[in-house]
Amino acid sequence: MPTAYRTMILLLATAIYCVVGCDNDPNIAYTTRDQYVQNVHTVYVPLWNRSKDVYRRELEFRISESVIKEIQASTPYKISDESRADTKLTGEVVHVAQEVMAFNPDTGNPLEKEITVIIAFEWVDLRSGKVLAQEDDLEVTATYIPDFGTDFHQGSQDLFDKAARRVVQRMEADWPAPTSHE
Repeated sequence: MPTAYRTMILLLATAIYCVVGCDNDPNIAYTTRDQYVQNVHTVYVPLWNRSKDVYRRELEFRISESVIKEIQASTPYKISDESRADTKLTGEVVHVAQEVMAFNPDTGNPLEKEITVIIAFEWVDLRSGKVLAQEDDLEVTATYIPDFGTDFHQGSQDLFDKAARRVVQRMEADWPAPTSHE
């Protein structure tokens, strides 16, 4: 049997296996269902707030920008103004902490720092008022190395991007509750 026929049969068998193994109910098998809410097309993301206990400047601008970029890059949703949006995603930087993780034994200067941010957010359907996702204390941590000229502003960008990915992950559609198949 020529190689082309073997390859074609193998591809066909793989396709059949994938289709048979998939189902719209993830409790039965793998699913081909979209991971995002189907009736949502647009999201309004206003400037996030900063708690009165957070004294770092511009954090609210940077987290808002990271969230918007992540929504645009990872979801089918479009960013819109509030008057045209299906949903609204609001948030707040609740707490920011920075800690030295390691010191240079020769100079006493920090070798590695860890930044932790706690954020709260709420994603609401503007048409029905239903809360689609909410979190009051999402904690995200990242590290940076100040010895290479990286300051808090640069080191925290990775933190905000990571936090934005976690927020967008929470925007995925809920899986149905498991059912018993006895």
